[in-house]
Amino acid sequence: MGGALLRRIPVLLAMLAGSASCSAAPPATAPLKLAQTIALPDVGGRIDHLAVDLKRHRLFVAEVGDGSVDVIDLTRGAVVGRISGLKEPQGVAWLPARDELAVASGGDGTVRFYRHDLSADGVMSFGDDADNLRVDPRNGRLIVGYGSGALAVIDPATRSVVQRVTLPGHPEGFRLFGDNAIVNVPDARRVIVADLVSGKIQSDWHARYRLNFPMAVDQGVAALVFRWPARLLTMDLATGAIATDLSTCGDSDDVFFDAARHRLLVSCGSGAVEVFGMVSGAYRSLGIASTRSGARTALFVPELDRLFVAVRAGGGQAAEIRIYQPTD
Repeated sequence: MGGALLRRIPVLLAMLAGSASCSAAPPATAPLKLAQTIALPDVGGRIDHLAVDLKRHRLFVAEVGDGSVDVIDLTRGAVVGRISGLKEPQGVAWLPARDELAVASGGDGTVRFYRHDLSADGVMSFGDDADNLRVDPRNGRLIVGYGSGALAVIDPATRSVVQRVTLPGHPEGFRLFGDNAIVNVPDARRVIVADLVSGKIQSDWHARYRLNFPMAVDQGVAALVFRWPARLLTMDLATGAIATDLSTCGDSDDVFFDAARHRLLVSCGSGAVEVFGMVSGAYRSLGIASTRSGARTALFVPELDRLFVAVRAGGGQAAEIRIYQPTD
């Protein structure tokens, strides 16, 4: 995610806090099974965010360490294209209404746009550490987190910023709901709700634990995952009340609601995806799917009913994308 030193420290801490103590041992039937593995040739550095083009059945992979974005044809199960020469690409987002890809790079603070054939189609500069990207499905606008503390709302048709939100630190995981964004700001140990129309902060909550990176939102509930200690919380977006507080796997980087199954999927660099499900009205761990140490970035695509996990190279093993499917 972002480039500040504090955001690079958590790996060892999270490993100590949670790598050996996920919430529960795997049940007899694991909640996820490995369906497919796709090689990422010549990828040696850290891998960050993923995005999907459902129309063409493509997956985009931001390769921070190599300065590239790989394009995977999911039907063929192979890399079919690459955008090179980027400076620490971190965020990727597919804009279906415009049939184009947006890439946010932390090294030069840019958001670059590419047509569906990967040809360059414009660039915007945000000065420093452009990171996560989200697309507002209601209007196609693009939201980027960047710098020492800001969100920018972009009109991709005009390549212009239509609103900005000032935050007390670099935004890590954030999600959209209605006119709002809920934002994890780990440097300030805050969870913030911002109005993207007015640019004003609506709610500002103190984070219960430290290093709150990944976040997901569904039906008025936010799932927050912390790296120190390794905890999963669910929070009411209207009141800030905490309903769930459970131990989870260490060095988390992504969390997703599987709304169809009333589950949460937590992807962790400790080498696991932990699955939580509703049991008697409360979330409980249903078990884990093992991945590989450092494989913390993921993307759950409900339309495909698949979880994509980015596995970095290491220990003599090549980088790859692992595709998991629910077992029920």
